[in-house]
Amino acid sequence: MKGKYAGAGVGGADVWGHLTADQLNHLTDIGQQLFMARFTVEDGAGRPGATQAIVPTKRKHPVLNEFSRTAGIDANACSSCHNLPFPGGAGDFTTNVFVSEGFESADFDTTDPQFSDERGTNSLFGDGLLELLAREMTTDLQKERGDAIALAAQTGEPQRVALETKGVKYGWITAQPDGLVDMRELDGIDMDLVIRPFSQKGVMTSLRQFTVNALNQHHGMEPVERFGGRWTGTTDFDEDGHPDEVSDGDVSALVAWQATLPAPVQKVPDDPKWRQMAEDGEKLFTGIGCTSCHMESLPLDSLSFSDPGPEDMAGTLNVTQVKEPAVYDLSQRDWTKKLKRNDKGQVLVPLFGDLKRHTMTDNDIDQLGNELIAQRFVDRNIFMTAELWGVASTPPYGHRNDITTMDGVIRAHGGDGRKARDAYVNASDEDRSKIIAFLKTLEIEQ
Repeated sequence: MKGKYAGAGVGGADVWGHLTADQLNHLTDIGQQLFMARFTVEDGAGRPGATQAIVPTKRKHPVLNEFSRTAGIDANACSSCHNLPFPGGAGDFTTNVFVSEGFESADFDTTDPQFSDERGTNSLFGDGLLELLAREMTTDLQKERGDAIALAAQTGEPQRVALETKGVKYGWITAQPDGLVDMRELDGIDMDLVIRPFSQKGVMTSLRQFTVNALNQHHGMEPVERFGGRWTGTTDFDEDGHPDEVSDGDVSALVAWQATLPAPVQKVPDDPKWRQMAEDGEKLFTGIGCTSCHMESLPLDSLSFSDPGPEDMAGTLNVTQVKEPAVYDLSQRDWTKKLKRNDKGQVLVPLFGDLKRHTMTDNDIDQLGNELIAQRFVDRNIFMTAELWGVASTPPYGHRNDITTMDGVIRAHGGDGRKARDAYVNASDEDRSKIIAFLKTLEIEQ
């Protein structure tokens, strides 16, 4: 690494504005090479003096082995885990990762669930669209809060306002005349009203944050923007003898490649019987209530992806730290031209999700509540709705990748998903088969 791409002409922190199609292609080519690269100790792989924590944290004890499945480093390449059905996708059970609550030192070597949450590897396809949706929805919700505060001050009366954006409801807030806001009725979102679309818990704001976290945790490759001299006072925070391991430009290239990965598609089966079953199954999927969370699509106003983004906090490069962000026009990509639009001209992102957290267990069904520790203040039985686009290409299922069939993961839904789950279980064998036939049309294409 050594920042070798930071001066490549695109993607560095010193390059701004809209990239041409050729520049974007060049940048994504570099990003793909980095995603596939097998990092070595010569690159700076390993972090003998640092933990996997997202806040730069020193180890309390010397590392015994360079690789560890629990505290890392735990992979040679990004593609070691994100590989189903091909690089950028999800992972099998064998690629599960172990994460702490996020803030403190994960200075342990144990699979004991009291100290680490075991998670499956998520697919990255379509993630650029998810981040764009999250940004627009965050703007909407924060505007609704601002309007409520202004109206309460103007009228002298409390204002109880429903928070809703793109058809997704996030509960209520009550703004007081003195400017205080009661957040106790919020549902499925943090109190700052920032939608964080990534990870099973919905705790990562952007692909950039996700990338910075993963480089350190899984590879011991420490990005300068979080672990460099500006924040830690040293260029070799992990004490491996390799300073400034990952430049801003390196991260930008990885983000650009991920942001431009095509969205999964709904494939029409060639077999007429399957095709009819899938059509019937899609109607049943809606009819039994699955789309109350797994919404077929959400409307997106703009396909302009800017990096760095607007919502990241200290430790991840954000828009306030550059003269102007780089902008990638996703409408230049062939796959976005195939996406449907509504009568307002908005792109319909076919995610089959809602970018909202839900309680996934109850007193009877708790298989999806397999974790014992919260992550970044999100309770252990609360998870982000899994986007179902690409679900046919990414078995196994569940947060731990320990459910082998679609039927099995549907039956594991408790809590907010219990009503739809019960309707599925109580349906006829034929209707359940039709729903599965529909889900098997949601694929990731090469």
